[in-house]
Amino acid sequence: MDEQTKGNSVSSLQWPDYLVIGVMLSISASIGIYYRFTGGRQRTVEEYFSADRSMSTVTLAIALTVSIVSAVSLLGVSAENYAHGTQFTLVYFGFLFGAPITIFFYFPVFIELKTMSVYEYLEKRFGVKARLLTSLANSLHLVLFTGVVLFAPSLALEATTGLSGNMSVLAIGIICTFYSTIGGIKAVLITDVFQCMLMFGGIACVLGVAANELDGGLSNVWNIAQKGERIEFFNFRFDPTIRHTWWSMMFGGIALFLSYNAVNQIQVQRLLAAKSVRVSRNALLLSTPMTMGLGILTSYTGLVLYTVYKDCDPVTAGQISSFDKIMPFFAAEKMSKFPGTIGVFVSGVFSATLSTISAVLNSLAAVALEDYVKPACRRLGVHFPDEKATLIGKVLAVMIGFISLAMAYLAKSMGGLVETALGVSGAIAGPVVGIFTLGMFIESANETGSLVGMITALSVTLWAMFGKSKPIIPNLPLSIDGCDESALHNYQKVSESTNATETSPEFYLYRISYMWYSPLGLVITLIVGYIMSLATKRIFHKNTPEPDPNLFIPLLASRIRRRRRDAEKTTNSQLFVLENRR
Repeated sequence: MDEQTKGNSVSSLQWPDYLVIGVMLSISASIGIYYRFTGGRQRTVEEYFSADRSMSTVTLAIALTVSIVSAVSLLGVSAENYAHGTQFTLVYFGFLFGAPITIFFYFPVFIELKTMSVYEYLEKRFGVKARLLTSLANSLHLVLFTGVVLFAPSLALEATTGLSGNMSVLAIGIICTFYSTIGGIKAVLITDVFQCMLMFGGIACVLGVAANELDGGLSNVWNIAQKGERIEFFNFRFDPTIRHTWWSMMFGGIALFLSYNAVNQIQVQRLLAAKSVRVSRNALLLSTPMTMGLGILTSYTGLVLYTVYKDCDPVTAGQISSFDKIMPFFAAEKMSKFPGTIGVFVSGVFSATLSTISAVLNSLAAVALEDYVKPACRRLGVHFPDEKATLIGKVLAVMIGFISLAMAYLAKSMGGLVETALGVSGAIAGPVVGIFTLGMFIESANETGSLVGMITALSVTLWAMFGKSKPIIPNLPLSIDGCDESALHNYQKVSESTNATETSPEFYLYRISYMWYSPLGLVITLIVGYIMSLATKRIFHKNTPEPDPNLFIPLLASRIRRRRRDAEKTTNSQLFVLENRR
């Protein structure tokens, strides 16, 4: 444990807190066991990965929400609003535009496809190379993202219990791998409902205790946040190097929503587990305001925590090492007087992690089975044992679980939770959305164009993300004027690092905000892919047959079908004329 957290190394948990956490983990594991030994007992791939297409609207909507909202959101978004203000909150309003785009353009294509892996679309549209490239890229994205998500709850345990963050990561990873592996997607979806309640419960406990601590309750939070320069929504400067602006939040929010919901194996697999197409659409529509509500509530919690610590910032004072620990620090310092509330808070953070990682494990296992194992068997001429498919899927889920654990230990050195998670997501998911969009929206796109477009986009966005360490982001005004001597730990060292001025790297690409990575990857894939498709059409794809109209968005598909019908009528008319002449 670092020096800044030594002051909180003694556990703040009491027996009611341990009881709440124990019950939460036991229920999560029990749900997995229950679905292992009920129904079809997860014997078929259809049941294990698609829940026999039996899920209802509300259950599915909650599952869609919590698979996006992870512990990164609960801890990272509140920390973002605490240190940098409310501009980030606009990302959730970008979701409002992303939802109808997903429902009316992307989702109908996958409904027609009816496949276990979304990347099968790319094989049908462009070929097996496009499928493998995109599948590998997205798998890398999910594994890296899972590492960040799995690392996040260790911050809560470290601050509230003094337990090693490494042990926290190990315990959470093993429990999550256990119930999601043995119970399949049914266990994952039902557990999501239970964990969603705990996530809201954890935030409610923080807000309730804060209201008790503050004079006048929560009524003055907004005014105090305004005085502290935390309220900002309308920064309309169109400068991609500015970390957060109205433009980057809206366009970044739309692109992130598409990457999370439109072409993501996790969400599409969930949507295809519904009883009907109508249930899937209603679930996605319902999940959007739920996700926004939870995100906005978490953002508000960051302002509440700023109100609590406006005169004695624990990061500047050296009591904690990062703003991502501000909510766990509050729990440890203020909530112990209410037995059980810390337990609910920690359970909420755990739940946010478990729900996201379980979704990733299940979807990655499905992708590995459909995109790697089965094709490898076909190429090697080995018979794939369909009766063993579920067992193989479970083994793959366990393997992916341990890989994610390894990534969690690397996540410690990758920076703030929100910026790291969204930066990784944007750098890889943007080009992934791009290649699907290229295939669905542009009829003239071909395999060469799609591959060159996506590789170019990945090269640029990953270069921007990992090419050079990013400068320290200056915080909004923070104060320690109200701290007593006992609250000051290593003040001089910490204040020097947190108040450092931002030094911009010379190369422009390194200065672009992480919120532009996803839109940038999407646009580069489309532009380069389209140009290369036109340039190579007569060289490599001269005799390529026209693709199935079902592989395009509904409007384009209707136009293609109409054109084909007109062509058939013309051909038939010409044949009729020739016959008469004879």
